[in-house]
Amino acid sequence: MAESGRVTTDDGADIADAAPPAASARRAGLLVTLVLGGLTALPPLSMDMYLPALPEVTDALRSPAATIQLTLTGCLAGMALGQLVVGPMSDRWGRRRPLLVGMIVYVLATAVCALAPSAELLIGFRLLQGLAGAAGIVIARAVVRDLYDGVEMARFFSTLMLISGVAPVVAPLIGGQILRITDWRGVFYVLTGVGLVLTLVVWRFLHETLPPERRHEGGVGEALRTMRGLLADRVFTGYMLAGGLAFAALFAYISASPFVVQEIYGASPQTFSLLFGLNSVGLVAVGQINGKLLVGRVSLDKALGLGLGVILLASVALLVMTSGALGDPGLAPIAAGLFVLMSAMGLAMPNTNAQALMRTPHAAGSASALLGTSSFLIGAVASPLVGIAGETTAVPMAVVQVSCAAAALCCFLLMCRPWRAAPAK
Repeated sequence: MAESGRVTTDDGADIADAAPPAASARRAGLLVTLVLGGLTALPPLSMDMYLPALPEVTDALRSPAATIQLTLTGCLAGMALGQLVVGPMSDRWGRRRPLLVGMIVYVLATAVCALAPSAELLIGFRLLQGLAGAAGIVIARAVVRDLYDGVEMARFFSTLMLISGVAPVVAPLIGGQILRITDWRGVFYVLTGVGLVLTLVVWRFLHETLPPERRHEGGVGEALRTMRGLLADRVFTGYMLAGGLAFAALFAYISASPFVVQEIYGASPQTFSLLFGLNSVGLVAVGQINGKLLVGRVSLDKALGLGLGVILLASVALLVMTSGALGDPGLAPIAAGLFVLMSAMGLAMPNTNAQALMRTPHAAGSASALLGTSSFLIGAVASPLVGIAGETTAVPMAVVQVSCAAAALCCFLLMCRPWRAAPAK
């Protein structure tokens, strides 16, 4: 394991801020699960609940659609960059303080978004909203690493997927219902309320999980040295890249599926929504199978390798079908291939996180930041490529998915070398 960053005792820490024993924190059980699930679900809610309101925002603020699209880009960029800032902060000052500060800033930024009189101000505060909301993603993963190890950690990540995986599915539906009774600003008022409730729950029920003796000293330079040390660990970097590339295959599906399913294969918006929801159910269900049945019986690397292999096979099948090598396949085989690909993410995503974080108890916050930021950035690079050949073919989507899946499997095999790894505890 790569060592980076000097862990010292924080003698000046307030006694009230000291971490309780891990066993005590675990006893919170369902409550901790719900709180951490809410933290990881808040950023997808912030992104996707707003989607049905985009045309209305364009008209209300009298701005071009391309400008209003930047409100999504700003929020996504904030989520990616914010993790790099908050992760190291949580390794230095503990999990609780940076999380509470991030949640308070999130609530204030979201409230200003609801009042924004111009597109420029809305874009700026959506960026700030994403930066602050990143605290929930990165610190939730770090808290799981503080409390759990080995197969217990993998099980917990699978449970979190049950909560956070539902958020992108229900968020546009909730946003659409809000727009039936109010305008686009009402979406941000609801998000402000959700953020405020979650902030109060974190303040009341989520105790500090990083004891003072395990915290890091130093500023930006120390944080950069810590991240450099993590990236020097070949196995950690392998898991990080495998997870990020698998996420890019998923992001290619999310970006291209509305166009592929509706424009090329002629499905109605209702059919598309049904298929999208079904695929999300598949991801969550396989994630639960991973946590409840496989973890503890099968090594995490075997489950991860199986997931990456299935993703690659499903991507190759999609490429063969979309290229027309077998004639016109119709919607059903394409939908089946996408369902298999999406479901296999339930094996890949929780196990890459668990295996990477198991190597980094000395810097879980920084490691969590690198995992999250790499996934967002690789996904953001892959996303525009799915439409590179225009609107008459789904081949670019399948090519991106095959490329990302193959690269993920290669990173896993060549860098992690699972056949040499010790069994997970």
